[in-house]
Amino acid sequence: MKLWLKDSERKPDPVPVKTDDRKAVLTGLALWIVALVVLLIVQPEPALLYTCATGIVLGLIGLIYTHARRNRA
Repeated sequence: MKLWLKDSERKPDPVPVKTDDRKAVLTGLALWIVALVVLLIVQPEPALLYTCATGIVLGLIGLIYTHARRNRA
């Protein structure tokens, strides 16, 4: 096995696969919402609630980003 290949020996790069990243972001967002609801019922220490709220906010930011990136392409 060679560590370095000449450009003439390299195989061409594969075509990038188009994926829908919104599904992954929505799944994570839904899990953070479920965790927040469960924790609101259990009433734990506030740090856990803040963690869920932060996960939801970051999930919304990720959803906006993936939506904007999809519209740009």
